[in-house]
Amino acid sequence: MSEHSEPATTPRRTSPTRERLVRETAALLERRGYQATAVKEIVRAADVTTSSLYHHFPGGKEELAASALAYAGERFAALLRTALASEERTPDAIAACANDLATDLASTHWTDGCPVAVTALESVSDAPLLRTTSARILLEWQEIIAGRLQSAGLDGPAAADLACTVLSALEGAELLSRVTADPSPLHTTGRYLARLVSSELAASHASA
Repeated sequence: MSEHSEPATTPRRTSPTRERLVRETAALLERRGYQATAVKEIVRAADVTTSSLYHHFPGGKEELAASALAYAGERFAALLRTALASEERTPDAIAACANDLATDLASTHWTDGCPVAVTALESVSDAPLLRTTSARILLEWQEIIAGRLQSAGLDGPAAADLACTVLSALEGAELLSRVTADPSPLHTTGRYLARLVSSELAASHASA
């Protein structure tokens, strides 16, 4: 290869403009949802032109929102993974998820809740791409929780069922804490989920 030749493969770089659009749209969706977030607000927040938005996202607002949801979903997944790895006992790890959510929510002054909840509910019938993206993200979160439960001894189906219960409880508690600007619902839910998980693990080990 000559000194002027291009390498066989070149690492693909993500455009800073695209990243900024995704990041700012994710923040707007968390606070307002999809319907209440206008394209003009997105381009203003990201400090880009409307033509730049459509250059990076030919599918427009819905395509951008789907990418923003995926971005926010992975950030939330990272929070879950960190919380679940923070405690040796699985029930304590589940409680840590609720406690970390409460801390994270309070740090935003109760403005940034679940990154997909509002958008997911709005898009059930109006935006198929957002619906499928939200469903995939929620399933990924459930699988992360189920993985920790399986590592503690639950079989696959039982872990999946319990993970669904845990995620559902966390989502509901997060809503209550956000609306009331009070971490108590999340802390309370974390304590009771820990008891539930402890009971299920004990029953599983007893029947083994």
